[in-house]
Amino acid sequence: MNIQSIVWLAVLVVLLAIELATLGLTTIWFAGGALAAFFASMFGANLPIQIILFGAVSVVLLLFTRPWAVRYVNKDRIKTNAESLIGKTAVVTEEIQNLAGTGQVQVGGQEWTARAKDESMTIPKGAKVCILSISGVKLIVDKI
Repeated sequence: MNIQSIVWLAVLVVLLAIELATLGLTTIWFAGGALAAFFASMFGANLPIQIILFGAVSVVLLLFTRPWAVRYVNKDRIKTNAESLIGKTAVVTEEIQNLAGTGQVQVGGQEWTARAKDESMTIPKGAKVCILSISGVKLIVDKI
């Protein structure tokens, strides 16, 4: 095994380790390119051919398999924790006034600090709001 094969093998292992750590479908395509370049080096291809093969295989995998993988691999992913609150309805338990820094809502049996999407808006206690997003530990809401 020559030095180029060892380098491509090391690149492959590093890319696979990153993919396993993140599970984000980010480096797996380049790992495929590194594998192709590794085999090319084992069969005696020169370095420019190995690099071109690495780039070409990576791009082909990225373009043709990533859309499929994104669509089918994470399709049953369940939103967890705070992410699942977006779009839900909450009830204001303390008047929301951004300028005064006050406001709380209850959703799913939990109390959350809340702020209105519009700084000048005041939302009274008892009103129903829609959760638009989360900023830090505060829910950003809009009156329904």
